Amino acid sequence: MGRHAGRDAAGPRAEKAMSVIKHNFGSEDRRAARRLRTLLELSALHEANIHSNPVPYLERASERIFQLEKILFEAVEAATSAAPSASGEMISVSKAEFDRYLACLAIIEHGLEKLVSDAEDPQST
Repeated sequence: MGRHAGRDAAGPRAEKAMSVIKHNFGSEDRRAARRLRTLLELSALHEANIHSNPVPYLERASERIFQLEKILFEAVEAATSAAPSASGEMISVSKAEFDRYLACLAIIEHGLEKLVSDAEDPQST
């Protein structure tokens, strides 16, 4: 008998099913820490701290979100308030500039409406 006598009828080299075990070795966590660091505009030195103790960074992010919400609300209030001018002075602006103002106001109002609706129904996101 030769060296090949013990092989089955499937062929000289029967294919074995191989499986690959996927493992990301924490890459998702590192990616999330990097994204939070980037959004908070922090240096790369903070990344390990974010990963080991995220609470202070999440509190910072929460405060920043609150400040942005406040700015958004104040912008809508300032743009839509009907406070009369103390001097009664009139100014003129071009139609294009006024249209840009209206477009910006619409974006801000839409953002504020979405913010309010998300706050009322947190399951919608």
